[in-house]
Amino acid sequence: MEGNPKELRKILSFNLKKHREKLGFSQEKLAENAKLSTMMVKDIEGCRTWVSDKTLTSLASALKTDTYRLLMPDIAIEEEIFRMVHKDLEAMSQKILSDVDASLKRAVKSLENNKYTT
Repeated sequence: MEGNPKELRKILSFNLKKHREKLGFSQEKLAENAKLSTMMVKDIEGCRTWVSDKTLTSLASALKTDTYRLLMPDIAIEEEIFRMVHKDLEAMSQKILSDVDASLKRAVKSLENNKYTT
């Protein structure tokens, strides 16, 4: 990962939600514990805003985790992306095989038809 701001917001959003749900917190409860507005928590989880270091520290404290963990890519995200790409590639390869098979059948049929007309 290159530190793309959009990717960082996605990682933060994913990790906030994961930690929040693990503790059984609603967004409102997290906002209350972190002394933030509910709208701020919703905007962070919705990847619509970034956070200051103070806000990040407050969130980590409310979630009972280390601050850096909120910015670490989760292996589960990478595995899910891998599964999605694998599924797409598998579907594309099946489509290609099907198209090639149909083309070969048409070519063979065409050759057979030409064989009897000559």
